[in-house]
Amino acid sequence: MASRKPFLALAFSLCCLSPQSAVAGNATGSAALALAAIAGESSPFVPLQDKRLLAAWLNGAADAPYSKGKRIAVKADAIDCRASNVDITSHACTLTFGPRKIELSGRKAHELYATLIENGVAADGAAGSIHEAVTGLDCEIDAAEVAAKAGGGARCAYKP
Repeated sequence: MASRKPFLALAFSLCCLSPQSAVAGNATGSAALALAAIAGESSPFVPLQDKRLLAAWLNGAADAPYSKGKRIAVKADAIDCRASNVDITSHACTLTFGPRKIELSGRKAHELYATLIENGVAADGAAGSIHEAVTGLDCEIDAAEVAAKAGGGARCAYKP
């Protein structure tokens, strides 16, 4: 039994004490749909028609019309949101889509910040602010699955 202790200590430290940033994240269902809709709203690469459909779903309209076989992809190179724990009115996010950066502040930034938390993104704190950040956001929404109201149809993958 004594010979297993070093192995168990090593396994525990690798499993449980290593930073979460090394592990990719995945989200499905309602939280993934919200993340895709909110990030997609700012994306220069998501067509307006798809933005409207994502917004309708996020607003509870599962029966919003869509074309057969409709899939919506939402991708972002990076999302970095900050909330101050000193100036509690301060919320800001930067979304990066290729060479383009979109800045959000106030309520829109807080909505995205909270949605990242809902999707399991781990917080990273610094003096006076808390960050929620991901890279390589890749969401796919399947319209028929969303319309079926069975809990599926939305998935997102990201790197914290």
